[in-house]
Amino acid sequence: MSLVGTRPPTPDEVERYEVPQWQRLDVKPGMTGEWQVNGRSTVINFEDVIRLDLQYQKNWSLLYDLKLILKTAAILFNRNSGAV
Repeated sequence: MSLVGTRPPTPDEVERYEVPQWQRLDVKPGMTGEWQVNGRSTVINFEDVIRLDLQYQKNWSLLYDLKLILKTAAILFNRNSGAV
């Protein structure tokens, strides 16, 4: 697993894969990525998850990974900013 990448697939997702969806496995899964910074658990449509993973692959660069890391940090800090 890498720091940034696609969302790790679940076994039941892999069972449903068709040819275009196998492409998302060309990149190592990551602890953060498009899915995590663009809605996470609110993105429940399987096709949307695949779209986000393929978007990550298409746009991949070191700078893009850094942007996703910064977005992840911002989300974590915003979520915890109301905690006392």
